[in-house]
Amino acid sequence: MSESRIASETPGRENWGSKLGVILAVAGSAVGLGNFLRFPGVAVQNGGGAFMIPYFLAFLLVGIPICWAEWIMGRRGGRLSGLSSSPGLFSVLTKGSPFRFVGALGLFVPVVIYMYYVYVESWCLAYAWYSLSGALNLKDSAIDAPYRVFYNEFVNNPTEGPSQFFSGIAYSYGFFLFTFFINFYLIFRGLSRGIERFCRVAMPLLVFLAIIIVIRVITLGTPDPTHPEQSVINGLGYMWNPDWEQLKDAKMWLSACGQVFFSLSVGFGIIVTYASYLRKQDDVVLSGLTASATNEFCEVCLGGLMVIPAAMVFLGASQMAVVAGESTFGIGFVVMPQIFDLMPVGQLFSTLFYFLLFLAGVTSSLSMLQPGIAFFEEGFGLNRRASVTILGMLTFLGVNGVILSEGTVVQDTIDKYAAELGIPLLALFEVFIFVFVLKVAKGIREASHGADMRLPKFFGFVITYITPIFLIVIIGWWFKSTFTEERDFMKETRTELAAVMPENYAEEIQMLEKKIQLQPFLQKTLQNTIPPSALDYATSLDKQLKLEAEQRPVQNATIAFMLIFFVMLMILQAIAWPRMKRRYKAYQRALGADAFD
Repeated sequence: MSESRIASETPGRENWGSKLGVILAVAGSAVGLGNFLRFPGVAVQNGGGAFMIPYFLAFLLVGIPICWAEWIMGRRGGRLSGLSSSPGLFSVLTKGSPFRFVGALGLFVPVVIYMYYVYVESWCLAYAWYSLSGALNLKDSAIDAPYRVFYNEFVNNPTEGPSQFFSGIAYSYGFFLFTFFINFYLIFRGLSRGIERFCRVAMPLLVFLAIIIVIRVITLGTPDPTHPEQSVINGLGYMWNPDWEQLKDAKMWLSACGQVFFSLSVGFGIIVTYASYLRKQDDVVLSGLTASATNEFCEVCLGGLMVIPAAMVFLGASQMAVVAGESTFGIGFVVMPQIFDLMPVGQLFSTLFYFLLFLAGVTSSLSMLQPGIAFFEEGFGLNRRASVTILGMLTFLGVNGVILSEGTVVQDTIDKYAAELGIPLLALFEVFIFVFVLKVAKGIREASHGADMRLPKFFGFVITYITPIFLIVIIGWWFKSTFTEERDFMKETRTELAAVMPENYAEEIQMLEKKIQLQPFLQKTLQNTIPPSALDYATSLDKQLKLEAEQRPVQNATIAFMLIFFVMLMILQAIAWPRMKRRYKAYQRALGADAFD
């Protein structure tokens, strides 16, 4: 019996409607908020043009090889077993070894990240609306730092004094509910009728909108003749002219590798699930390369060209640190509104910018729950409606935990542990399975089925040696920055604090030194914004440390929740495996000899 017929007759088994559809869906899962917000900040932090050299090398040596490995493992696991969830696929690929529990990590990472990602996605829709209505036109406001106040009040960050724009979370919660409904309506409609159809429209539309904004930015010229240095040409030069001395900075190479890695959607457990719905003769090599190249085009040619030259024109080189020093959220919702407010016809382009961010966010968030849906269908025999309902209730509760906590401490914690650590960890396990369990030679043979192009000869060497080394270094750097640099920062500032603070602070300093570790983003913010007065600096630092102490219990509770959730997923995987195994064996019997070529 043919593979396509078996797949179509397998209960709950879906297929992509077209080759273009799967490419756009995979590209959509990768093209998200990080392309347009995180990339410009990382590029500016690391010297602009010099950063682009290790960035493109990392794309070739880390991003593309992992992407191909995920496409290959996903299609092979899916066509040989009829399974699509991470637990099912990795159980089949590892032949039931303990490494099968990597599948639980492939569920954990996207579902937990979804719990804050969809909320941030709703901010984009809100800012598109407020841009259209003129509410973000704040350049003549008498309020000090109006763009930051607007953002803080909208997302329920702690603020001082009476409310200026929003009181409570009613507005942000309303936009969240609407965004959440759109997500689950499309997810409920299924792979081809929901996710694929939306991506076929949303991806070309967001690229079109981005091109319009890029054209507007690069035609700004030098809007202020009194500051000829603030020009688009200088902004482009900053982005593309390398300072070769900066290539000696090892941290820049790690940052480049990390940015490529996070932007391609590898290590999420999403690509392996998406690829599992492909048939044997569906290409994975050219499709994977096309999806990755589409993502890089959106990130570098659109995201970078929208933000960096505009920041140079309206903020100037001396203020580029404003972009570099901000978090991803700060760039998107504090810096960019200010830039658009200074731009001619900025209200229109601000509306387009935030709407394209919303589209990019939706194409990414739709993909995050597909591994979980497939797991409930295959492991517990549920239909798509029941699976979507369960995940909907679970993620709704999780998002409410993010929303109802003051500020962004919960989403920062999820991002730090699930995204910054969980994604490279899952990718490292995937590479290990591809190289040592599936075997590289067998993977290359698998890729040759239906291939529109062959894998390059260097692929085997790179995926075996180069890629895992990069991943290990990234993970090691995460642990170093988390547990070492924070303590070093406290140590270095203790002398300054002791010199300028009154004696009655001495006991508090000792307590802070023992119990409080500054988050990296806080270190960066403080280092970039030291007031001229040492006493003011000490007072500011003390205030930030007190806030950090207040947030610590929330951070610990979030970490505990993630650990419990991951353990529960491992237990569910163990419970579901017998049913998935029966389905897998029945599928192979029906497939016959084709199961093993």
